[in-house]
Amino acid sequence: MKLLVTYSSRTGNTKRVAEAIFSVMPEGTDIFPVEEAPPPQEYAFIAFGFWVNKETADQTAQVYVKKIKDRQVALFATLGAEPDSVHARRSMDNVISMLAPGNELMGEFICQGKIDPKITEALAKLPPDHPHALTPERKARHAKAAGHPNEQDLQNARTVYRVILRRLGI
Repeated sequence: MKLLVTYSSRTGNTKRVAEAIFSVMPEGTDIFPVEEAPPPQEYAFIAFGFWVNKETADQTAQVYVKKIKDRQVALFATLGAEPDSVHARRSMDNVISMLAPGNELMGEFICQGKIDPKITEALAKLPPDHPHALTPERKARHAKAAGHPNEQDLQNARTVYRVILRRLGI
């Protein structure tokens, strides 16, 4: 069975999670940034990672995920919000809905990741009454997110993917 770990990463968060997942995959597994990934039909199983943008996968990831057909797939993602938030669940569900009907979803993992400093800077320039203004609460969330993914997040990703591999019979 040919296996692939592929990911889209803006700040390095999703790449770190991809590398953690890759570390528990069997020998012979391929790993590529999504921009360099071979066609998905070359693989029986694809671990697919993305960073969350506006409650879905980033644009680069969306292009690739829509090409995956009739494969076993597991998703992983990073986002600035809490991984158990409504935002995180909606984001993952939105990407799941992009998977073609013939795919088999084998599992998923999502964790917090640092927010691109450019986004924080842009939010800081918004007027206080703007819905996305950098409020004290939002500033605190950005500060907390800056410590992720941490070693515990990476260990959690490894654990989830070990379970997925067992489901695959590997």
